[in-house]
Amino acid sequence: MTRPGIHRFAILLTALLCLETVMVLSADEPFRPAPGSFPPVEKAHAYRGELVFVDHANRRGSLRVQGDGMFFRNDPHPFAMLPYGIVRFQGAPADLRDVPLGTVLHVRAFLPPDPKISAVPVLPVDSRMKDANHNRGAGIFPAENHVLLLEDEPSYCLREGKIWRLQEIDVQNNAGMMVASLETQDGLPGTASAEKLTFDAATRVWRGRECLSVEDLVAEGIWPASGKKSLDGQGVWLGITWKPTPDGVFTRFHVSDIWLDDVALGQAARRQTETHKAFIRSRWMPARIDGVEYGKFGRATVTATLFGGMDSSLYDDFRPNTGAMMNAVENTLKHTHGAYGAAHMASRGTILEVTKAEGTVALGSSGIQIRFETDLIIEGLRTGRVVRVRPDAWPQVQVPREEYLDDASNPEERFPSPAIFPKY
Repeated sequence: MTRPGIHRFAILLTALLCLETVMVLSADEPFRPAPGSFPPVEKAHAYRGELVFVDHANRRGSLRVQGDGMFFRNDPHPFAMLPYGIVRFQGAPADLRDVPLGTVLHVRAFLPPDPKISAVPVLPVDSRMKDANHNRGAGIFPAENHVLLLEDEPSYCLREGKIWRLQEIDVQNNAGMMVASLETQDGLPGTASAEKLTFDAATRVWRGRECLSVEDLVAEGIWPASGKKSLDGQGVWLGITWKPTPDGVFTRFHVSDIWLDDVALGQAARRQTETHKAFIRSRWMPARIDGVEYGKFGRATVTATLFGGMDSSLYDDFRPNTGAMMNAVENTLKHTHGAYGAAHMASRGTILEVTKAEGTVALGSSGIQIRFETDLIIEGLRTGRVVRVRPDAWPQVQVPREEYLDDASNPEERFPSPAIFPKY
């Protein structure tokens, strides 16, 4: 199989994320990013877990983190997306709301930059080294719970240049077990040995532009109606989830989706990309303010860096000499300053200049910087603060109540508060 041409973002992430370097550096010393910075991804802690809770409005949730012990015993572990944190689903940009519960995700995360305003509980920095007891093992509640990159299995495999190879299936009543190994696409051994994964009648099989079921594969004679069949290392991409497992096996993962070819995964990526583009246009592009030049009578010129991880067409809408609006947001990217919607108190003005950094930029940053001039700057537009920006070409709509703060001076106005999470 060849890598789909549409996955240029995955190639970029490969250059930024060397797995061996991440594992070596992150295993030694926890890293706390400086507020307002884009931290080096090589110092992130890497782990994997099942998504079990999502508070999409506050860009946080909980994962059942995989450790050495009994997976089903592991308590949901809270995480929060950094303001510039990136979510990838089915090889495309995503929001937390797009990822189904139960999906197994790969994580790159840090200690909270500012523990005082963390949207999730702050843990002792050595938490990932402690044994959780009750046959759960160590590593299941890392203090590194502020996420830079959250990605599902296909996104992870595309970035790492890996693919699942199916060795054997065993089918009974349109369900059963498969033996698969994770390998690099160039044929060199991957990081995982062969493992057993379950599938059932609800598992979706994507072939070209078709969506099939296990029953369809049986009817076509591709898979047997009953018994085992060798698949000779057929290369596929897998969507991986977790379900309670019988037979006393406590950590066995489940296959929700199988993409048989490049076209199938490309279709999924395009659908997800369009979903995310529509979302960002309605909520505005997040950015960080690098500097503010104040003029007279409320005038100011704001320099800001747009956050990364978006489809390129969104960045193309930021052009010199075009109108735009800029509004202050909280670290969860919730709009502030106005009970009547994002545009009510936003500063209106003109994009004067758009520049793009050359070479590799830090993950989380787009490398695209804008200079925005306004004749009435609001209080929230200050150096180091997070904002959202809307070019005039994007629709002006009202965001739902849970996605903005009525009182910008009260960061505790959240739905719900951190008190819902367990105490450690």
